[in-house]
This record gives sequence, C-alpha cells and structure tokens, in this order.
Amino acid sequence: MSDAGDDYGGGGNSPAYEDEEPEYDPEEPEPYNGEDEVAQIDDLQAAQNPDQLLATGEHGVVISGDPSAAAAKGKDKAPKDKKIANDQRTTTPYMTKYERARILGTRALQISMNAPVLVDLEGETDPLQIAIKELREKKIPLIVRRYMPDGWYEDWTCEELLT
Repeated sequence: MSDAGDDYGGGGNSPAYEDEEPEYDPEEPEPYNGEDEVAQIDDLQAAQNPDQLLATGEHGVVISGDPSAAAAKGKDKAPKDKKIANDQRTTTPYMTKYERARILGTRALQISMNAPVLVDLEGETDPLQIAIKELREKKIPLIVRRYMPDGWYEDWTCEELLT
C-alpha cells in the first residue's frame, strides 16, 4: 500500500479511466439495438391482443391453450380451415381457472373503459365485481379459443362453458 493513493494498481493514468471518448469510425457498422424488430413485435402483439377488441378483426376471442400450437396454426391451412366444428369438439365444457381469470380481467378492463354493462348494477361500481356478476349470469360476450397440440382450435362461448 502506498501513500500516493493508487491501491488498485495501474497508477492514475490508466487508459480505462481517460475522459476522452473513442473516435467514431464511419466504416464500422452500428451496433444492433433491435428497436425495429421490437416495434414490429409490438405491432404484431397489439394486433393479436384480445384485450384490444376494437383493434382486431376477431371481436371477443380469448385465446387459451398451447401457445406453440397457436404459432404453428397457419403452416398447413388457413386459420379458418383449422377450426373444429362445434359438434366435434373434444375438450371439456368446463371453464378452467385460467380462462376464468382471463375472461374476468378482460371484461373488467372493458367495463372500466366504459363498455356497456350487460347486467343490472344494483349500486355496484367495481368493474371486477360487475364482470363476476356478468359471468354468473352468463352474459359476457367473449369467446374462448382453445388450441389443440396439432394447431386446430375450438371456440367456446362463455354461455356454453360451465363455471
């Protein structure tokens, strides 16, 4: 240990501590920051977000199931060709706790953004409690889309699903 205060080695004139910035070389490519790709991904997610019902063409579809199957849904056939007919559905008619949470959250968000309420309020002001009441009375106008492992999907309305 010395009295000069350079305990960390290298002395006071270390090149790592210089105040000068490195020179810009126009031949050197810019480092990739991914902003363009992030913007494209955000646009894609905004277009596929069921919470933004006015921004999408499929109004009221809440997606459930295998996300990898959802990503592979358009490889062989068009998405409309991969729909399983209502009389051939194989999944259970019971709403899962995850579907219930997604539906209540989506509907509560809609109600908080001044969507029309489909039940009598009876003095209720909390959007989540209103959404729970709508679900209890089977009045929520949303559709649950369940993707199968092979990319096909089933659509269930909230009226059909048992809670």
